[in-house]
Amino acid sequence: MGGYDPDIHHRRSIRLRGYDYTQAGAYFVTICVGQRKCLLGEIINDEMQLSQLGQIASASWAQLAEQYPYVNLDAWVVMPNHMHGIILITNEIGGGSRTAPTIQPKSLGRLIGAFKTVSTRQINRVRETPAAPFWQRNFYEHIIRNETSLRALREYVANNPLQWELDQLHPANPSKW
Repeated sequence: MGGYDPDIHHRRSIRLRGYDYTQAGAYFVTICVGQRKCLLGEIINDEMQLSQLGQIASASWAQLAEQYPYVNLDAWVVMPNHMHGIILITNEIGGGSRTAPTIQPKSLGRLIGAFKTVSTRQINRVRETPAAPFWQRNFYEHIIRNETSLRALREYVANNPLQWELDQLHPANPSKW
């Protein structure tokens, strides 16, 4: 037994076929904790209170913009078992002291992968669970195509803690999973 069987092991991509996810653009992403466990904090009085693991996730997300000169972060929120963020990939890839002029931007998927790797490594150090997975394997993304959509998504992110009880990722709503 073993080996790769495309009929069994193939995972259908949820990305837009033919779309170049390295190109400049705005993207809304949702990243979930494995098994949607509420490990990142809790909502108290309609505000998110980050746990130590949530603080690591938050700092790791912010680090994306520090590490990659072509990444700008817009609105984002860490929730008890997931996070939402608006990430902007720009054409600003060179000229600074941080980068070589030949740098190629990472795709959205590779940026999310970098976030997951960095945050998981730190989270596992705290939890004393070396090499354990923390985040769900994939992530949800939506290409933001206009200013109206961007405004609506910013509002959604800002209001997410207020709507936690109704959120489809809330543990009391597993039928929506």
